[in-house]
Amino acid sequence: MTSLIAVLSTGKGSWGNLGEIINREPWDSIFLVTNRFGKENFGKRIMTEKKVEFIVLDFEEELPKLVASIVKSLEGKIPDFEVALNIISGEGKEHTAVISAILKLGLSMRIVALSRDGSVIEP
Repeated sequence: MTSLIAVLSTGKGSWGNLGEIINREPWDSIFLVTNRFGKENFGKRIMTEKKVEFIVLDFEEELPKLVASIVKSLEGKIPDFEVALNIISGEGKEHTAVISAILKLGLSMRIVALSRDGSVIEP
């Protein structure tokens, strides 16, 4: 399969949606870009047996610092040339930071989402 990178932040119902995406595919690795609250509470609310790596940020930081932190956290951890990206959760600044970091790492990306029937799709 491939690695999944996802924003885990705010958005009504977005954590459950992301949990389904994590559980329904055989991801090589899973990286969740979140804040301290997300790291502390995701496992309490969403059940998954898959290994998840949290990239914990302060979303109040300036965009260049967020991008640099994500790049540093992901360097050398993605063996492929492409990642799957889910941005159902979060806001524009968080999405921009993740997309920018992926591009700075020289990776391509494909957007993944959950369909109404519960399957993972590329819209």
